[in-house]
Amino acid sequence: MSDFFQNGIITTLHDVGGRLGPDLEQEVARHAEHCPITLVLPCLFSELEGVALNRIIDTLSRVSYIKRIIIGLDRADASSFKMALSYFGRLPQPHQVIWNDGPRVNSLLGDLHSLGLAPREKGKGHNLWICFGLLQATRLEGVVAIHDCDIVNYNSRLLARLVYPLIQPSSNYVLAKAYYARVSENKLYGRVSRLFVTPLLRALKRSLPPSRYLDFLDSFRYPLAGECAMHVDVIRRLHLTTHWGLEIGILSEVFRDYSTRQICQVDIADTYDHKHQPVGHSSHLTGLNRMCRDISVSVLQGLAAQGQILDLGHVRTIVTAYQRIVLDLMDSYADVAAINGLTIDRGSEAMAAKIFAESLYEAGKRFVEEDCSSPLTPTWDEVTRSHPEILERLQSAVALDRAEYNSN
Repeated sequence: MSDFFQNGIITTLHDVGGRLGPDLEQEVARHAEHCPITLVLPCLFSELEGVALNRIIDTLSRVSYIKRIIIGLDRADASSFKMALSYFGRLPQPHQVIWNDGPRVNSLLGDLHSLGLAPREKGKGHNLWICFGLLQATRLEGVVAIHDCDIVNYNSRLLARLVYPLIQPSSNYVLAKAYYARVSENKLYGRVSRLFVTPLLRALKRSLPPSRYLDFLDSFRYPLAGECAMHVDVIRRLHLTTHWGLEIGILSEVFRDYSTRQICQVDIADTYDHKHQPVGHSSHLTGLNRMCRDISVSVLQGLAAQGQILDLGHVRTIVTAYQRIVLDLMDSYADVAAINGLTIDRGSEAMAAKIFAESLYEAGKRFVEEDCSSPLTPTWDEVTRSHPEILERLQSAVALDRAEYNSN
C-alpha cells in the first residue's frame, strides 16, 4: 500500500488500496463509451516466443473497453509476420499489425527518408512513430495507452489504472505516466532509474541555475516507465527520439506544450517485472551503458531547449556531483532492500554507478564539443503538409500486408 504524499510539480495518483479491479474496470468501461481507448503495443518478434506477451494477449482478450489495438512489429521477416498475424488473431478487438520491416512500409519510409521526413534510426521510437501515423490516418479520438510487451506479471487492473486519470469526465489531464516498484525474485531492480536518472537530475539541479524543467523531470517516480496514456491531441504534436532517451524525450515534449497541472503519474502495480538489461562495459555502447548515454543526451537536449548553456566545465561539475549523490543513494537503497528482505549486490551497484558516471561524462563531452544532440522525428502533421497522401498510403500498406499474408 502506498502513501498519499504529493511531491514535485505534477499530481501523483497513489494506490492506497481498497478498490478492487473489477469495480475500477467497470467504471473505465462506462467512461470509454464516450472516450474511446486505443492501445498501442510496440513489439519485437522475439517477444512472441516469451511467456510475458502470451499472458498480455490472453488478458487483453478479456478487456471489453478497448476499442482498438495497434501492434507495431519490429525485426520480423515474411514468415515471422505471417506467424504474428495468427498470434494476434485471437484478439477479439479490432486490431492491426504493422510490419515495420516489410517492403511496403519500407518503401514508404524510403521516400520520406529522401526528404528528411522520417526517423534515421530503428528502435522503439521509430516503431511508435509509425503506429502514431496509422492512428492519425484513422482519425481516432479519445485516449491512447502505450505499454511494453515484456511485462511478466501483467493484469487488466494495470491497464485500467493507467487510463483512468484521462477518461473520467472531470479530468483535465492530457498525460498519465505510470510508476511502480521494480522488484522481482526478491531483488531490487530499476538500476538505471535508481542509480542514474535520479542522481543525474539532482546533480543537475545542484550544479545549474533553478530550472522548472528539472523540477518537472525530478517529480516523476519512474521517468523511464514505458507505460503511459495520453490524449490523441498530444500524440499529434509529439516529436520523438528513436534511441533509449525516448521516455525522457516524450516528457520533455509534453512539458513544452502543456501545463504541469495537466500531467500526472499513477501507481499501476505493487510490483512490476520485465526483462533486465545487462550493464555492459564502459568501452562498448551496449546494455545499460548505451541506455545511460542516450538518456544523458535527451536530458541535455531538453535543458538546451530551455535556454541552458553548457560547457565542459559544467559537465565535469555535474559528473562530480552525480558521483557524490549516487553514493548516498546507494546507502538508502541498501536500507530499503534490507527492511523489505530483498537482495542487493553492493559491488555490482558500485560498478554500475562507475560505468554510468563514465557514460555521463562521455555523453556530456560529446554534446558540448561535437553537437551530438539527437534529431527528433517530425510530427505526422508536418509530414502530411508536404505529402497529403502519405497517411492513406500507410493505411493501404498495412491492409495489403495483412490481406497478402492472411491468405497464404
